[in-house]
Amino acid sequence: MNNIEFRLRQQLIQYAILINDSGINQGTSGNLSVRFGSGMLITPSGIPYTDLIPDSITYMELDNPKGIWQGTFKPSTEWRFHRDLLNSRPDINAIIHTHSPYATSIAITRRPIPAIHYMIAAFGGHDIRCADYATFGTEALSEHVLTAMQDRLGCLMANHGMLVGGNDLTKALWLAVELENLARQYYHSLQIGNPHILSEAEINEALAKFKNYGLQGTDFQS
Repeated sequence: MNNIEFRLRQQLIQYAILINDSGINQGTSGNLSVRFGSGMLITPSGIPYTDLIPDSITYMELDNPKGIWQGTFKPSTEWRFHRDLLNSRPDINAIIHTHSPYATSIAITRRPIPAIHYMIAAFGGHDIRCADYATFGTEALSEHVLTAMQDRLGCLMANHGMLVGGNDLTKALWLAVELENLARQYYHSLQIGNPHILSEAEINEALAKFKNYGLQGTDFQS
């Protein structure tokens, strides 16, 4: 294991602990991955994040239709949508999936999050779509996620949770926290009633500004 790989494994553990500490995930329900060379490093299945060490992280080749993995522990059961998203989106190098409370609550209603706030533009479009439901870990779920993520950096997953992708783990965590914040705002605005949705022109203006907004990537990738 070279220094770059060791650092990425450490970062996966660090960010896995951070998603729980931030309240956007519970237990081992979430999972994280990062691109490394021709493959990905991904958190293992069912191991408490605080028990992880760098050798606990699993490696999988992206050109890997059979799900062959290398490591001490088997990969997260959701490895398929991590693999498929990294394969189809060269702009994404890190993925975070969580069962955050508000995003999951909205996903249970199987509705997208509309343009209730200009921060929706941080995800690349006029809304945050909700991927259709399929059993966790299946190819069908991966296909639904890829559809919902077209031209987007985040989506909800019906009756399941949410997912974001960034150019590194720092950006992915920023997006994950922001998606949960938008879901919370949408939830409360629905309680008040009749949330006002920003126009297409207003979001287009925000999209233009977001091209150079915020975190542009700091993690080293191989």
